Amino acid sequence: MSIVGKKGRPYTIGIVGKPNVGKSTFFSAATLAPAEIANYPFTTIKANRGVGYIRTPCVHTEFGVKDNPINSVCINGVRLIPIELIDCAGLVPGAWQGKGLGNQFLDEIRKADALIHIVDAAGATDIEGRQCKPGSHDPLEDVRFLELEITMWVASILKRDWSKVARTAESKGEPRSLLNHVEARLSGLSIRREHILKALRDTELNPEKPFSWSDDDFLRFTQSLCVTAKPMLIAANKIDISTAKENIERLRQHQLFVTPCSAEAELVCRRAAEKKWIDYTPGDCNFRITNAGPPTETHRKALEKIKERILIPFGTTGVQEAINATYFKLLNCIVVYPVEDIEKLSDHKGQVLPDAYIVPYGTTARELAYLIHTELGDTFIYAVEAHEKQRIGEDHTLKNGDVIAIVSAKKRS
Repeated sequence: MSIVGKKGRPYTIGIVGKPNVGKSTFFSAATLAPAEIANYPFTTIKANRGVGYIRTPCVHTEFGVKDNPINSVCINGVRLIPIELIDCAGLVPGAWQGKGLGNQFLDEIRKADALIHIVDAAGATDIEGRQCKPGSHDPLEDVRFLELEITMWVASILKRDWSKVARTAESKGEPRSLLNHVEARLSGLSIRREHILKALRDTELNPEKPFSWSDDDFLRFTQSLCVTAKPMLIAANKIDISTAKENIERLRQHQLFVTPCSAEAELVCRRAAEKKWIDYTPGDCNFRITNAGPPTETHRKALEKIKERILIPFGTTGVQEAINATYFKLLNCIVVYPVEDIEKLSDHKGQVLPDAYIVPYGTTARELAYLIHTELGDTFIYAVEAHEKQRIGEDHTLKNGDVIAIVSAKKRS
């Protein structure tokens, strides 16, 4: 397993948005496989799930070695590590009440640890996804309505037996009973106790006096909980339309995490690379037309148009940046490389830097050992980090790019 969240469970990212904003195009562009990978971390990929990639500089260049990736691929010094994406149903207002495909949408995002909200930054689709004049719709309205739908959905689940639980917690002065209730109610939504505690701190609500909370307090707590447990990045799509620029700035002014993108341009580049017309790795700031080249002048002009309108002014198409930012900034992850032989940077088969693990910042050496194998964690003695050749203890916090060898009692014996 290469992509791990809390307690070893893989992180998943939900791709969300109203109809006709480019959500399906974004998903298709992100999941077009760049190369074969010997060992995918996901055994079954359903129709609405796919494999995307995290892009990170591969550490093999720092050590001057040739790597042999197994759970990922390395292309020109760039390590692409597979991650799971969920393509959620299109959302319309009233989803939490079951309107449209609301029930399907909410069932899908319950499994997500973070969300990438695809927004029509050009303002060329109304609140229900119908086409309108570019600039006539405010994309900030889409962001607010999605946040409201998720908040109301979680609130409707949490409200069951709330009065009884709140009264009991308050009369007995037991905030733990409230925490237990919230955790139990929302356990199927990837919402954990640390999320609940953070929401209480952020809202400054007293867990010992929940029965005294007003309806506004309850919704404020629920909204904070959703923001904490389902952090969201805004992928401001359709940046090639002139009305997008002003809207992107407006979105940022509201302290939203925004990444400009053109899902359509990324999909064209990925498909052209797949056909060997261009050399292109997801997230590149440019591409090179190969000797095989596009078959027609029309294809060539379409690619050059992407270069002129998207890659040169914006630097990238933004799709890979959105995925990377979700993992590295919203979920605060790092990449580490476990090996067995610290001198050769290899596993027991001699394969150099075979695996790349994405783990939460704060992961310790022993926790990494447990993620590799339970027995390795149980028999952990110490670890060695390859850059400094330093011995580190079980509580040592790992850093991005660390290459780690675990020494265990079993290995010594």
